Amino acid sequence: MSKVIGIDLGTTNSCVAIWEGNQPRILSNFNGDRTMPSVVAFTASGERLVGMPARNQQITNPTATIYSIKRFMGRRHNEVRGEEKIVPYEIVGNGHEFVKVKVKRRRCTPQEISAMILRELKAMAEDYLGESVSRAVITVPAYFNDSQRQATKDAGEIAGLTVERIINEPTAAALAYGLEQRVNKKIIVFDFGGGTFDLSAMEIGDNFFKVYAVHGNTHLGGDDFDQRIIDVVADDFRRKERIDIRQESMALQRLKEAAEQAKTELSFREETTIMLPFICVDGSGPKHIQYTMERERFESVCADLFDDLGDCCKKLMHDVGWSSLDIEDVVMVGGSTRIPKVQEIAMEVFQTLELDKSINPDEVVALGAAILAGVLQGDLKRIKLMDVTSHSLGVETVRGGVAPLLERNTPIPVATRKIFSTPKNNQTSVPINIIEGETTKAKLNNSLGIFQLTGIPRAPRGVPQIEVEFAIDANGILKVSATDVDSGKSQNIVITGGVGLDRNQIERMKITASANDQKNEIKQDLLDLRNHAESVFHDIQKWLEYNSKLMPPRTVEQIINILKKLKKKINKGDKVGIRLMLKKLDEVVNPYREAA
Repeated sequence: MSKVIGIDLGTTNSCVAIWEGNQPRILSNFNGDRTMPSVVAFTASGERLVGMPARNQQITNPTATIYSIKRFMGRRHNEVRGEEKIVPYEIVGNGHEFVKVKVKRRRCTPQEISAMILRELKAMAEDYLGESVSRAVITVPAYFNDSQRQATKDAGEIAGLTVERIINEPTAAALAYGLEQRVNKKIIVFDFGGGTFDLSAMEIGDNFFKVYAVHGNTHLGGDDFDQRIIDVVADDFRRKERIDIRQESMALQRLKEAAEQAKTELSFREETTIMLPFICVDGSGPKHIQYTMERERFESVCADLFDDLGDCCKKLMHDVGWSSLDIEDVVMVGGSTRIPKVQEIAMEVFQTLELDKSINPDEVVALGAAILAGVLQGDLKRIKLMDVTSHSLGVETVRGGVAPLLERNTPIPVATRKIFSTPKNNQTSVPINIIEGETTKAKLNNSLGIFQLTGIPRAPRGVPQIEVEFAIDANGILKVSATDVDSGKSQNIVITGGVGLDRNQIERMKITASANDQKNEIKQDLLDLRNHAESVFHDIQKWLEYNSKLMPPRTVEQIINILKKLKKKINKGDKVGIRLMLKKLDEVVNPYREAA
């Protein structure tokens, strides 16, 4: 069978792994980096950068550098009021419209941006394996709703991947943690990354992984802690200088990077100093930032965020019905778990003296995805994996309430049915509004889609019997059907349009993404050739300094002339000319190098 890759598509960083031999293996890029920044940039020349090259030019190109796109996946505009204020790029859309990102004159969906990241990870795997890759397991936060899961699946398809499974991140982490476990134990997976917070209460054992309950907050992550530092420093600077640097995109990006670094340093130091010389200029000259923040101050300004973390932990314990005595391990996942106060909260709520950080928190999710990939490609046997729904599901009632069909934390895959009837006399059709969420009012929840059951025989209200079935597959993707029992008339909907993309749009995006990759390959080939030629140019120049006296003057002059021509060809980007000059250099220089 063809290889299946495991991908942790993260808010801040992403990671790809495979099952190889008898263990999961994290793959690295040509620089040896095992994680890749989840960043995409569009340069003034029209070039698209992904990963570290995109992140490296973030300060100079902030409005066209897209990061934390995961926080916008499958989201409507009215759901991201807070998130859109803390990114320098433009978010477009109104009210219930699905979010798009405006880059220069183009509007991109979060799925397209995520697909660019996924294509880069796919290419890393193909470079390592020496073969094409078309199948993947992709992880998502356990508390992602149906729209967010479907958006992730669409992103994989746009990237040219068949997404074999969508798996919850804490479940993936538990797979990596528990693969060698032989004794059953109950654990909590505490997954706190750059953009989301997830908790899972699980039982693991001998190739056995069962989720009992999940909880979390998809609006809470390390980015929010960075923003608190940004606000404190920017407010202090405004008081002193009467300048709000949050209005200057380049200055704000410099401060964002400094804030992220300060947060990291405060995880192992009691205080840190943010120093940003020449942050801006006014009539009196250049201005500089120098701000010292203590860990105590950081914890104070983030107190409500820490409270939210603690509340989620308590709600999980309430939902699962465990006591602290039932919990044998608390497994820490995600880069934000390095914050000391976060660890303190986990230890306090779950009443443990020790947290399990035995596997790299930045890599453990990808390792788990690779384990599931190993199962799907037939290399691993007998693993039993049981997950749950993250949100309650039902249909809207005539008075705007919600009739529940599936409660959250129901084991999946699952199917359930419920009988409804018509609210009016002689009604021949009924709209079915599929609702996801925990409140009793439909409008306060998430509508996944509406479809119409037609052809119902006329009858007094309450007489027709309409059977509604909800079926959730192992990916957490929902299919809904409604049938009039008397007539047999039926309608069904697979909730795939919940993110605003239909099949034709996805196919067009796949073609566009593939064409862009081919253009980028051509650009990359030229870039690689120019880099190689520059290296040869400087090597020969240096070699000449030491060896010119050992050669005839005429030969030295010939080499210098070829070098001058090579430099011109490099500057012009003339691939044919570069190769010709490199060949001439070889012909002239090699006899003398071999003689030496």
